[in-house]
Amino acid sequence: MSAPAKLAIVGGGPRALSILERLAARAAEVPGPVEIHLIDAVQVGCGRIWRTGQPDWYLMNTVAGEITAFSGPPDAGPARPGAGPSFAQWWDMTEPGHDHANDYAPRALYGRYLLFLLDAIERHLPPSVTLHRLVATVTDLRKEGEGYRLTLDDGREIRVDRAALATGHARPRLSGHLRELQRFAESDPALRFIPGGSAADMPLSAVAPGSKAGVIGMGLTFYDVVAALTVGRGGRFTESGNGLVYLPSGNEPFLVAGSRSGFPQPARGRNQKPGGFLHRPVFFTEELVRAAAGSERLDMRRHLTPRLMAEVDFVHFTAVLRERSGAATAEEFAARVRAGGGRSIAELARHAADFGLDGLPGLDFDTLASPFAGRTFADGDAFAKELLAAVDADVREAERGNVDSPVKAGLDILRSLRWIIRELTDFGGLTPSSHRDDLIDWYAPRSAFLAAGPPLVRLRETRALIDAGVLRVIGPQARFAADAGAGRFTVSSPQVGGAREEVETVIDARIPAVDVRADTSALTRALLRRGLWSEFVNGGEFPTGGLAVSRSPFHPVRSDGRPEPGLHVLGIPTEHSRYFTQVVATGPTGWSEFMRDADDVAAHLLRPADLNTPRPLAIRG
Repeated sequence: MSAPAKLAIVGGGPRALSILERLAARAAEVPGPVEIHLIDAVQVGCGRIWRTGQPDWYLMNTVAGEITAFSGPPDAGPARPGAGPSFAQWWDMTEPGHDHANDYAPRALYGRYLLFLLDAIERHLPPSVTLHRLVATVTDLRKEGEGYRLTLDDGREIRVDRAALATGHARPRLSGHLRELQRFAESDPALRFIPGGSAADMPLSAVAPGSKAGVIGMGLTFYDVVAALTVGRGGRFTESGNGLVYLPSGNEPFLVAGSRSGFPQPARGRNQKPGGFLHRPVFFTEELVRAAAGSERLDMRRHLTPRLMAEVDFVHFTAVLRERSGAATAEEFAARVRAGGGRSIAELARHAADFGLDGLPGLDFDTLASPFAGRTFADGDAFAKELLAAVDADVREAERGNVDSPVKAGLDILRSLRWIIRELTDFGGLTPSSHRDDLIDWYAPRSAFLAAGPPLVRLRETRALIDAGVLRVIGPQARFAADAGAGRFTVSSPQVGGAREEVETVIDARIPAVDVRADTSALTRALLRRGLWSEFVNGGEFPTGGLAVSRSPFHPVRSDGRPEPGLHVLGIPTEHSRYFTQVVATGPTGWSEFMRDADDVAAHLLRPADLNTPRPLAIRG
């Protein structure tokens, strides 16, 4: 590039920083000057979700030792693009005297680590590269000649040659039942409806002490909401001879939570795996799945799920044998299974029988995710007794760890298999119906619920809050409704006798599903209107809600079906074109799929100026 190359990265969180880090690492390869605009609406360097000003009760759900933001491990030199400390190593340096590898950090602390990365990048930029940090909202992006013009919310305009967009979680407009709840709240100043999103962005301070608040969903955001309305209101947890006890401050509301399963998201097992641990799959490999499918387009239930479940059961059975017969027997079993190469799933049952596990059931995702399905309870006390017993059981398994607990070991392996699922399902790899029914509706929510849970302390806290009378779980198949006659919202469960509570506030403690056409962002609306973005419709029959992108380097697909070669998109807006795009953990050694994607984008941003030469489009549907 003879003239200065002008680039923009829209978004300031982990995805954006990874692109910038790889741009900086590659900058020496570029003969001419480069000017980079890094733009975020909240905090440049960590973005809205990881901003450093949020309270410390908002925790990550991945141990620090599994995360790095640098694309290479530290060496004898200073932290710089391509070589820097993992999150745990940095945490150890900032708070010496403790090994933080297996700790769950506050999100704000991870934000500080990302700012450390940003400062290290800027310190080591070559003189030919200029970085501009801009706190602003990009409201429009339009094509202009061979480049693009970005409009900011303060009226400024920036012309760039190319841009990468890593805009993160959206704030979609409400529809259906949620819109009805919102309208009901708008009809009475005594009522309040708080839409889903990050708990740190919710107006939870408006929930009055002593009032009643219903909470929709019991996943990760549920734990954040509950923490903000308890510990965030001055309450305290303390250890006692009978377990964890909650000491109320008197400023809490009474919380009534409910979900389809009626069970709070299970805890992650205590980490027993060393840094850099990587499970080597036997049954669930891309090659074996594709060989079994032959020339057929992949169907998840027929081609992926049997092999994936065999992989989970293999890990589960190995842990059972380790528990029953010792490590040597477990290793012998694993070696025999691996010797078969995973070609026949039936071999797993035969080897299990040889080792005395004949008839041992594998892990059933439906039962684990919905432990109260099909059951009824006489009243709230009967349900609470069963709920607390199930919470206690989950805490015990989590305390045993993700190696020693057969259940947690089997479920934890799902995280290691995500990259294979991506290879098989991304860019329309599944049939439209299987994509919708099997991946999005069945597997993705169960996998997230069972394998991506909170630290086990959150389950202990949940039990303590129930014991203290601050929290009630209403029951399975929870219903949140507007009762005009009572002038209140109601929370009920059809499976629990007499389970009904009237509440003044309803909080949607769920992250909204990706739906590019419901996104309220001015930038998203402009890109769709201008035809630079389009929704991914699998097979021409399943509108997924996700943004259509090409394969690497991830150009958005325009409304005319062609890739836009000067733009790139990474992360959450592309969910459903790709799988599990919200991942932050990249492994302690740096280079991973997360970094590979960022490096592909960075290389393309710095390529010679053949901007109008589109790459072939590699996307089905």
